[in-house]
Amino acid sequence: MKKLFLAVLVVILAVSFAVAAPKTYQWTGEVTEVKDDTVSVKKGKEIWQIARDKDTKISGDLKVGSKVTVEYTMKAVKIEGKADKKADKKEEKKK
Repeated sequence: MKKLFLAVLVVILAVSFAVAAPKTYQWTGEVTEVKDDTVSVKKGKEIWQIARDKDTKISGDLKVGSKVTVEYTMKAVKIEGKADKKADKKEEKKK
């Protein structure tokens, strides 16, 4: 009985972590530049420069000219709220 309870608990925790994880995306193309902290990948006419760090997992050859698939998540660096000018004008008219 305890093993069943423990198994159910593990499954619930695994599902909750999977749901909480940010969505991942992929970009596939040819490497145009490799630096210590970035890699540039060209697909069609677009070139994306993607940041990387010590935690980035690299398998295979990462060199200029090689074809790669980059898996990434979107992460906000800064979010700045802006005042809603229309709402401010409506408030002024009410007064």
